[in-house]
Amino acid sequence: MSSNNQYQSGSATRLRRLIALLTVLQTKRIVNATDLATRFKVSTRTVYRDIKLLEEAGVPVFTEEGKGFSLVEGYKVPPLLFTESEAAAVITAEKLVAGNNDDSLVRNYRNAADKVKAVLRYAEKEKMNLLSERVKVYVNNDEKPSSSHLAALQQALTDYKLIKIQYCALKENEITERVVEPFALFYAANKWLLLAFCRLRKDYRFFRVDRFQSFHVLNERFEPHKMTISQYLNTLTEETIHPTG
Repeated sequence: MSSNNQYQSGSATRLRRLIALLTVLQTKRIVNATDLATRFKVSTRTVYRDIKLLEEAGVPVFTEEGKGFSLVEGYKVPPLLFTESEAAAVITAEKLVAGNNDDSLVRNYRNAADKVKAVLRYAEKEKMNLLSERVKVYVNNDEKPSSSHLAALQQALTDYKLIKIQYCALKENEITERVVEPFALFYAANKWLLLAFCRLRKDYRFFRVDRFQSFHVLNERFEPHKMTISQYLNTLTEETIHPTG
């Protein structure tokens, strides 16, 4: 390869990385140089160079000492075009999500996928329509308990809102009313599980979402949990992850 071609190849690689870096900055409140270096398989020195290039191009990147980088609040850039491979990944994921047991997740993901398809060029749309027809995911609906609470649960979790549920426990089908503080969501064995601090039991509990008899998001907020999800998972035993209420 000639030196000119090498330069062009290197420039194209850097341009793709800068676009990807800008995308990451738009999707996260703050991100540190080490995480960016790992993600893009470059040195932290290269990350700092890339950040400087973005700043020189007029992108208002804010550097918080000891924490990382973020975009100045309110700054937006026009939506970036998806590559063909990225669009294909979205289409394939749409098929997987379509087999999920929560109606709200299926509906919201389908709407999001439509927005992705809307920004594709005509030729790419034709390919993605073909791919959509040729990718099939089969699920056993007989073994798939259903729910429609996931979207509201996600909102309550990120807004730190209490939720009130009538819950049918696995043991003896006992129904109890709970006010809980949502902490995390898990998907395993065709079931969505909510991990929450239960004010009735005064401890963390797993709840199967499909066993909610009623579900309401309250206006009252709770204090964010200081424990991280990793710290909680380190305390789990095999018995703990089976929700009993």
